[in-house]
Amino acid sequence: MKITNHMPTAELQKLDAAHHMHPFTDNGSLAKKGVRIMKSAKGVWLNDTEGHKILDGMAGLWCVNIGYGRSELADVAAQQMNELAYYNTFFQTSHIPAIALAAKIAEVAPGDLNHVFFAGSGSEANDTNIRMVRRYWDIKGKPGKRIIIARHNGYHGSTMGGGSLGGMKPIHAHGGKIDGIVHIGEPNYWEQGGDMTPEDFGLMRARELEAKILELGADSIAAFIGEPIQGAGGVIVPPSTYWPEIQRIVEKYNILLIADEVITGFGRTGNWFASQTFDIKPHIITVAKGLSSGYAPIGGSIVCDEVAAVMGSDGDFNHGYTYSGHPVAAAVALKNIEIMQEEKIVEHVRDVAHPHLAKKWKELEQHPMVGDATLVGLMGSIALTPNKATRAKFKSESGKVGYMCRERCFANDLIMRHVGNRMIISPPLVITTAEIDELTKRAWQSIDECYKQVKAEGLWEEA
Repeated sequence: MKITNHMPTAELQKLDAAHHMHPFTDNGSLAKKGVRIMKSAKGVWLNDTEGHKILDGMAGLWCVNIGYGRSELADVAAQQMNELAYYNTFFQTSHIPAIALAAKIAEVAPGDLNHVFFAGSGSEANDTNIRMVRRYWDIKGKPGKRIIIARHNGYHGSTMGGGSLGGMKPIHAHGGKIDGIVHIGEPNYWEQGGDMTPEDFGLMRARELEAKILELGADSIAAFIGEPIQGAGGVIVPPSTYWPEIQRIVEKYNILLIADEVITGFGRTGNWFASQTFDIKPHIITVAKGLSSGYAPIGGSIVCDEVAAVMGSDGDFNHGYTYSGHPVAAAVALKNIEIMQEEKIVEHVRDVAHPHLAKKWKELEQHPMVGDATLVGLMGSIALTPNKATRAKFKSESGKVGYMCRERCFANDLIMRHVGNRMIISPPLVITTAEIDELTKRAWQSIDECYKQVKAEGLWEEA
């Protein structure tokens, strides 16, 4: 069956409902509603099959950093497919794209993070991390160090390993989670800080790590994993005291630190990595998404010299994927990073896009339903509330108002995501100041329409 972009939307929706199972979706409800079908894209703009031009405030799924429609990446993919479409990196073999990409990642990564174990996604890379940190301690003669500490409401993928590392109960409810992973509180000041100062709250949450280490015994802890900024959890930016205290604790108790930068890596925060933005010194950084700007599926674990040396000192590491370092994906990712360097896209985020968006984003706090508008680089969130002064939650079902706001955004041809009653953005890094003006204009309009709907439906009540 040949499907063209000219098939009527209704027919495409029927085909989708009949055969396509969507991730993180109530597929029964979606089949009745009908999917919105994207047809083409350029820069920060999407076009659907109904002729709408949509401003993509989420860069796809946090990933299209250099924007849509970059023919250079298509050309590189075609060239690589013609030259070497596939070969594995098992059995003492390699190929040029994987070698060149690993070297390029080492060039832009901070500190002594000079080694890369490739995967097909961030979820796979975090599965790699589980096995790697446990194997590391085995080789070091400490096989009892197997527990990995993560955070409630963190997200590290949806495979059994990645989903277990993540602290999202709905994921655990569908299939359970693997043993040896425990969770501590998240540094979500807006919702959980109460009467504390942000600084005191940040220290309190960080010290939950120390308390958990002492409870379980340092000789049983392999690693701590956290996103520098929680992405899928609602763009939760930790207080300034949080990461310095986490760093102190992992060093004191000799446990490995994994920074999950699947979202924050490759320019999102105005540095190549958010570990630089927050002065985190991880042993391993998880990457994916922005590594190829979403043009090809690829992920990996960037590993420090010491961990890599230990891993290479005692025989085989019995782990890997058919598509580890896939030559086409690696070639695309390499070209993506080269474009970012040549066009100074990280500098654009830091010096142009972020300062302009920060001003416009903060102005949204003037709306009566916006209690907080937070932004780091080009990663932002808005907390919707019926009472700014008390940071109150809505009395209605959790996420109901956020969903209503998201629907208004879609109606206004703006893609913003909702997490509970937070609205979040992560636009392509190439967004211009004029496009930022349009994004924030549509965001205000959508929030205001939602506000009026909330009032009209009697939902303006505090929990």
